[in-house]
Amino acid sequence: MLDAMVKRIVDVVAVVAVAAIAITISLWLTPMQTVQAVGQTVRVGAAAPTASWSGPGEVDLFGQKLDTTIDFPGPIRPRFELTDLQLSENLADLVGPGADADARRAAQDEFQDALVDGWRDYLIVQVLIVAAFSLLLIGAVAGWQRRSARASITMVIVGVLVAAAANVGAVVATAVAAAGHLRDITSVEALVGAPSVPMAPPAAAPPTTGSVVVIGDSTAAGIGNPPLPNPSPDDTACERTSGSFAVALGRASDWDVTSVACSSATIRDGLLGEQHRGDRVLPPQLPAALASAPAALVVSVGANDVGWSHLVGLCATLPDCGGNASDAYFHQQLESFTRDYLVLLTRLRSLADPPTVVINTYYDPLPDDASCVRDLGITEEKADILHGWLGEMNTVLAEGAEAASFPVARPSFDGHGLCSPDPFVQPLDGKAPLHPTTAGGLAIALADQKALLDAGVR
Repeated sequence: MLDAMVKRIVDVVAVVAVAAIAITISLWLTPMQTVQAVGQTVRVGAAAPTASWSGPGEVDLFGQKLDTTIDFPGPIRPRFELTDLQLSENLADLVGPGADADARRAAQDEFQDALVDGWRDYLIVQVLIVAAFSLLLIGAVAGWQRRSARASITMVIVGVLVAAAANVGAVVATAVAAAGHLRDITSVEALVGAPSVPMAPPAAAPPTTGSVVVIGDSTAAGIGNPPLPNPSPDDTACERTSGSFAVALGRASDWDVTSVACSSATIRDGLLGEQHRGDRVLPPQLPAALASAPAALVVSVGANDVGWSHLVGLCATLPDCGGNASDAYFHQQLESFTRDYLVLLTRLRSLADPPTVVINTYYDPLPDDASCVRDLGITEEKADILHGWLGEMNTVLAEGAEAASFPVARPSFDGHGLCSPDPFVQPLDGKAPLHPTTAGGLAIALADQKALLDAGVR
């Protein structure tokens, strides 16, 4: 009697354990499903289970893991990965400035249907994997216990049914409810809470052969170098100089290169929105650049968005530069930049006749040997942290450009960083610390020239 009861308890424990293992394995093995809609390719799957009964899903965006703005019920929530942004008429309807309400609604419906279809297909595959693994594991347990054929078949059937029921209760029921919430998502931008930044439609005009416009921040403006001859009020307000890489690019090529870059510009306040500099209000750079119908755009943005100068200052003054507080601050800023960068990329991809777009990553201004800046508070350990943060920002820039099929220019200041015999960056006590010198601007210009020529700009 006692032996029979113990055997039943062992069977119950084995079946429950097999169900849990099969469900866990299925969530790990089930491949994300790829869907395409409105010029965007998104992979849909499940995030790692949590102990909470509701919460946000997960979006993998340009190497960053972001929470969705929507909370989903249950411990199993959707995970999304944006892999491709391509020009299409529907993408322009979804995020472009000229789409009417009906076209935008149709594009949103297409996007929502794609997400729901991807989630449904993921669940179907996941259920099949649970059934397969529970069958395999229960069969192994029955064989190990040396049961009769009839008893083994019975145990396998019961085990698979229990695993299926547990999967339906723990995964499918909550996951099916998530499909309704997916109907509230109107775009990838809305999914991650990226700001809806209006942008005036550019004037319809054919691209001007040989014209290049630079947009971006203080690195693109070339601050701290000799002034431009006969600068305009906007040039002065934005601190544009003759040492900028835009000027060097024009001198090193036959292209007509102009710059609307501005010191302290970010994506929100500068590229897509207006920017205030002293008593002047600068118009948004992207619409201003597109108004001339350039053949190419060079984009330099990100450092101000993540507060790079502030981070360097923190590292110089704080004893624990890489501590939890400063690291959390950087990653909070990086996540915000990633969202804004998505908006910029989708605006560029939604253009009906887009120019060639080159995305610049940032040079590393710090020396490999930090001994020369130790007296300023930057130790070897702190320099390593700053190198790592800069690398993460450049990863976002490069992966976003790859998703949008834009070429990337990667200027390198190796051997010409701070404290080198021939530095490409201004000293910490200079007019614009760590910004490129005129020689540094030329190095960036040469990287951009190569990227533009490789992209076919002539």
